[in-house]
Amino acid sequence: MSGDQSIILVTGGSGLVGQAIKTVVEEERQNASIDSDKEKWIFCSSKDADLRDKTQTESLFEKHKPTHVIHLAAMVGGLFHNMAHNLDFFRENMAINDNVLYASYKYNVQKVVSCLSTCIFPDKTTYPIDETMIHNGPPHSSNYGYSYAKRMIDVLNRGYWEQHGRMFTSVVPCNVFGPHDNFSLTASHVLPALVRRMHDAVLNDEPTFTVLGSGRPLRQFVYSLDLARLFLWVLRSYDSVEPIILSVDEEAEVSIAEAAEAVKRAHNYKGELVFDSSKADGQLRKTASTAKLRALCSGFEFTPFQSAVELTVRWFLANRERARTH
Repeated sequence: MSGDQSIILVTGGSGLVGQAIKTVVEEERQNASIDSDKEKWIFCSSKDADLRDKTQTESLFEKHKPTHVIHLAAMVGGLFHNMAHNLDFFRENMAINDNVLYASYKYNVQKVVSCLSTCIFPDKTTYPIDETMIHNGPPHSSNYGYSYAKRMIDVLNRGYWEQHGRMFTSVVPCNVFGPHDNFSLTASHVLPALVRRMHDAVLNDEPTFTVLGSGRPLRQFVYSLDLARLFLWVLRSYDSVEPIILSVDEEAEVSIAEAAEAVKRAHNYKGELVFDSSKADGQLRKTASTAKLRALCSGFEFTPFQSAVELTVRWFLANRERARTH
């Protein structure tokens, strides 16, 4: 980032990762670890512009004239929501991504960091997956709409680099969770869904808690504030159009059953966990390599999984009335 003031526009700024970045930036300002005169941060949500609309997107860029963009905005949802709306996920995310990257080009944004997902990787592959394998085969059929739309960000980034020399890059987080997550019963990802549903089980004094699926799938979960700190490192220090995986290490992978146990401990729930194997599991594993991240940012320390789950549950309980639960 240059010596002049940088204006950083964050799309999807009211969501899980956007709010985590906002928290980390505020911490940096309080600790005087950044010069507030050097970076102006603008966190936008769907209330500021419908990024599916080209005119509204360009009006947003004309208004703020960003020098840098962190692109988080997307239509997102959990496994079952994806399975029922693959076409919607593809069309809406394609429109959002094309509009944001074209506006970034048109308004001379110096750098864009877009957020992908490990679900973009091929369903049939070898593990661990790494950054070179994104386009090596079809993604899992359960969320192909979202996955293909996210893959196309990498295609667009390469095009803007090759034709216009623009530093548009992307990061690939593993499963993110934390404060400000979506705790909806119908559209949330697995960890916040467990947090919300188990809270209801505690309130209702239910003797058993049903986990949807077998509990066998393995996932790498990253705490949102850890991911936010890595996003800032990428924005300020990573200068390559090639994507980079931002994930906890392979040995930190846990099963859905273990994740449910961690949520149970955080809620101090006394009932029994049971698993409904008639429900879909999705991909059984998505193990991602952190070799590239560790080579470039070797000293980064992630929040231990159980601690991060407890912090998330604590936030949810303290903010139950305003947490996203619909």
